[in-house]
This record gives sequence, C-alpha cells and structure tokens, in this order.
Amino acid sequence: MSVIVVGLEQKHAPLELLDRVSVTEVDTPKALGRLRDQPNLSEAVLLSTCLRTEVYAVVERFHDGVAEIQAFLAEVSGSSVEALSEYCTIRFDDDVTDHLFAVASGLDSAVLGESEVLGQVRRAWERAQGEQSSGPVLGSLFRHAVETGKRVRSETAIARGITSLSHGAVALAADRRPGGLSGSRVAVVGAGEMGEGVAQALDGFRVEHLVMANRTAERVETLVAGLPASAADTVETRDLDDLVTLLGEVDVAFTTVGSAHPIVSRADLEAALARRTGRPDLVVVDLGVPRNVEPEAGSLDGLLLLDMDDLRAAVADALTGRQDEVEAANGIVADEVERYRSASRARDAAPMVSALRSRVEQARQVELDRQRSKRSDLDDGQWEQVDAVTRAMVAKLLHQPTVVLKDAAGTPRGERLVEALRALFDL
Repeated sequence: MSVIVVGLEQKHAPLELLDRVSVTEVDTPKALGRLRDQPNLSEAVLLSTCLRTEVYAVVERFHDGVAEIQAFLAEVSGSSVEALSEYCTIRFDDDVTDHLFAVASGLDSAVLGESEVLGQVRRAWERAQGEQSSGPVLGSLFRHAVETGKRVRSETAIARGITSLSHGAVALAADRRPGGLSGSRVAVVGAGEMGEGVAQALDGFRVEHLVMANRTAERVETLVAGLPASAADTVETRDLDDLVTLLGEVDVAFTTVGSAHPIVSRADLEAALARRTGRPDLVVVDLGVPRNVEPEAGSLDGLLLLDMDDLRAAVADALTGRQDEVEAANGIVADEVERYRSASRARDAAPMVSALRSRVEQARQVELDRQRSKRSDLDDGQWEQVDAVTRAMVAKLLHQPTVVLKDAAGTPRGERLVEALRALFDL
C-alpha cells in the first residue's frame, strides 16, 4: 500500500491546461465517485483550486494507481495521457506529506502565505468524507495538514500584506487602471468564495459603486450582509442575465464564476465596449479557472483583460518582504511532518505490538494456571506475588522489542521485523 498524489500545479503547467483539468464544485461529487470506483484506489481526495488540481490516493499497486489517476485527469481535461504526462507531477509516501503540509501552509501558492488555500484543503477533505472516498489514512493526513496550516499562520507573519488571490487581484486592478479604483464603478461577477474575497478586498479602495452579480439572489444577499457597513452601503445586486449591459456600465469587472465554459464571449465584450464611447478602457480581471472570458477578447481596443498569469506575475514583487518568514514557516512544517510520521509509525506498529503482547500474556496465564494445579502449598497472597513478578518480567522482556518495532514502523526494516515476529510467534 502506498500514498500518492498525482496532479497539475501552477509551477509546472500552463494556465490553459489548468483551465481544462479544473473540476468545479458542482462536478466534484461525480469526480470523486469515479475515483472511488477505480480498482486500485482504496481512498481518494480531490483538491481542485484555481491553480492546482491534484488527486491524493491510497493505492494497492503504485504504478496501476498512478495510471488510473492520470487517465482520470486526461479525461477531465480532454487530453491524452501522453500529452498530460509532460506536466503531471507524481509524489509518493513521505513526499506526499511534505507537499500537502506545504500546500496547506501557503508555502506552495502563487501568493506566498495565501489565506484561501487552507480552507480549500479542508473542504476537499470534507467533500471526500461526504462522498465516502476518504478513509482513515487520508483522513489522518489531511487533518494534520490543516493543523499545520493553522499553526504556520498563527506563529509566523507569512500571511501579512497580500494574503489571497482576491487581495492580489484588487491590488492589480488598482495598479493597472489610471487613477486607481477610487471613484470607480466596479462589478464582481460571481458570489462564491473568490467573489466574496474580492468584495471584501475592495473595502478601503473608495469605489463609487459596487455591483454584485450572481445566478442566485439569495447568495448575493448573504454575501452583502457580511460586508463591512462602509462597503454594503454602495452595493447593488443583479443576476447574470445581461452581462453586456453590466460590463458597459462599469469601469472594472472581476469575473469569479465556477463554470466549465466561458460566460463572457468576445462578442459580448465588443457589444459592451460599444456602449462606452469616450470612457477609459474597461479593466476586466478574469479569476475564473476555467477562464470566464474568452481569451481572444484580449485584443479588443478599449479593453484591458487580465488573467491568472498576470496576477501571478504582479504579486511576485509584493512578496519580497514575506520571504523572511519562509524559513520559520518551513521549520514548523518540518516539525509537524516529523510529528505526523512518528504518530503514523506508532499507529502502524500498534496492531503487531498488541498481538505480540496478547500472545505472551496468553502463554503466561496458561503456565500460571498449570502451576496452580500442581502447587497447592501456595496461598492466595503468594500466588498474587507470583502473578506480579511474572507480569513485570513480561513487561521488561517486551519493552525493547516494542520500542524497536515502533521506531522502524513504516520502513523496509520495520516490514522485515513484522514478518519475523509473525513467523516466530505465529501471529
């Protein structure tokens, strides 16, 4: 049995491919069901965020398990396994722990220390639990990863400043629009996690008017109710029926909708720009993965279209000071990784230790009972002394084997010791 992670991430894969392999929240249950049905995957968690899609799994046979996950990702992306393998990363056993703990801590994000990824890791695990694709192994791994992410954020300053892609996107729009966002009309299209983050990040930029557009009015109303009073007073809510009109009215738009296909076409933007005669360029920040706006629209006059690639490049300069906290955060991750591995070794060794102790205790009791039938000259008090002495002898004899077995658990040496104990004691 091995624990593996197979997937694509922003450091190794182009945005266009990350778009196609991304799994929306709506499609996640079905995707987890497909993973759960694979013959070599006994557990699976799917982590699909704006800049990574990864499958964490417990596999019976390593190579077969990797092949099944790659086939799944290829199907999702509409690519062949061969085309996907160039960008696919594969990690197993200890490397999986190192990687997931770093991801949950914000150390492997486009925005170093971002606040959103920890919640994404937790929800990926919770969804897998709900779909019964996660079991005790991945449950323990993800639980400890979330604890590690919380500790990094509480004990270091890695999350100061631009702490999320949402904050980075607002800062990018303010930087690229002449005069910034003060006095502007802004639209946030989509009221999910990213849309909510953008709306909150806009507080303090003194926008003149904020329009929140979403498929369902109830979600927008809930989001607006949670905004600071200074922001909520300027908010107008709409549905998504007429994006052309909306884009023609505003100065800046953030698109954050979870959709498998673009919701804004080049033709939509051409029509919207025709309504803006004599006004400054429309700034559209596309935060959708897959993309919400057809990339071909970027060539239109009067439009500045920014996407996740632009955001990744822009936030790099803002993160220089935060590098000072990386060493401290890495130290915490290393400490938690070792703590997790020690606990895992102890859990792996526990059944064999228990079986060994039970076998020896059974032999002790059998011999005591046999001697009692022969030694009628000993009274109850004396038998209690014999019982205590033999119990202490057994504990001392088993102490060293127990320590060695726990220390070696999860290693090739540990496997050899387990096999030797099974043979020697018929366990």
